[in-house]
Amino acid sequence: MASPSGLTCLRCGTDYPPEEIVTGCARCRSEGFAVNLRPTYPANAFRGVQEARGFDPEERGVWRYHELLPASLAHAIWLGEGETPLVHAGALGELVGLENLYLKNETRNPTGSYKDRMAAVIVARAREAGAKVVTIASSGNAGAALAAYATVAGLECVVFTSASAPLAMKAQIRALGAKLVALSSSPGRWTIMQAAIEKYGWYPASNYLETPVGSNPYGVEGYKTLAFEVWEQMGRDAPDVMALPVCYGDGLAGTMRGFSDLSELGFIRRTPRLVAGEVWGPLSKAQAEKLEAPAPIEAGPTVAISIGGGRSTFQALHALQETDGRAVTVSDEELLSWQAELGRREGIYAEASSLASVAALAKLRKDDRLRPSAVAVALITATGLKDPGAGGAVDIPVIQPTLESLEAALRDTYQFSPS
Repeated sequence: MASPSGLTCLRCGTDYPPEEIVTGCARCRSEGFAVNLRPTYPANAFRGVQEARGFDPEERGVWRYHELLPASLAHAIWLGEGETPLVHAGALGELVGLENLYLKNETRNPTGSYKDRMAAVIVARAREAGAKVVTIASSGNAGAALAAYATVAGLECVVFTSASAPLAMKAQIRALGAKLVALSSSPGRWTIMQAAIEKYGWYPASNYLETPVGSNPYGVEGYKTLAFEVWEQMGRDAPDVMALPVCYGDGLAGTMRGFSDLSELGFIRRTPRLVAGEVWGPLSKAQAEKLEAPAPIEAGPTVAISIGGGRSTFQALHALQETDGRAVTVSDEELLSWQAELGRREGIYAEASSLASVAALAKLRKDDRLRPSAVAVALITATGLKDPGAGGAVDIPVIQPTLESLEAALRDTYQFSPS
């Protein structure tokens, strides 16, 4: 592992020391822009990977890539995150209209979501910084991930969530040892989190500013490992396009950084186009109107609770610009439809938010903005067990123990004949 040499602003390029700066670039904020920072690494970190022609085969999961991560192996916790399958989805791809559709199945991570990648790196970084308590504002997945890694590392964890967060997510966070408290609104979560950080010195994993920059910049580095794994799983090659569900864009920004690193290493000739599947469209609006930063959009209820905010970030828009990517707005109806198709055709039960990646690719293909032969990867971010009620009540017939009752139930409910 090579320690980061510093932090750099994504917008203005101002350099900062490699300290725990989670509020973004002070210079840009004074100019009215909320912009996250990105860790930079010394040249010898890249040189070591180049000379080895790859990453460390002796380590597992995200820590195979420790040379380009911002925390030392001495403080790393590995619970099995990473090494998730990249599945060729022929049946789903036929419906989407893509011959080469692959699914990066992040439901296989320890807490059931891709947030484990960020949490593993943040907790290692927090240990390195001597933190005793880590904290986060989360709708569920990130809170559960942080709770898991913190408890194994011997750190206390305080999670601020919304009162409306799914019961399954709240139960998981509590079961993993975190101190979970709920607020009636998202701004309330950020207000109390900021006050606690300033008074108690807790280590922040996420954004706590009303105009968000994204999560802890060191944690965002954990998502670089998505790009590294996809590259390895594709025979040391990159796809043409990779789609992710997006709100603040931590995963999008981290994935872009990973492919950028691979390009700098000389391991790929070109970076894939990134696609952001979003619910309310702040990134789509920013691209259409050529805005320098996404403006907030009024949000309402949605089944996509994990990406359901009306705000996005400079880092997300920057990732799209750097890869000639595109944001695509998708509806609840599309998410639920693709959730059902994913289960029936590929045997994966995913959280509705996860299907924003598939829905976005399907829209691009329908509009002929993506050729049928394109090699496309859709990130499936979390298991459907996180929010099983998102699609409404599940009606299951209750029958008598007779074949007549069984046949009637199968016929009336499922339009299925047993013979």
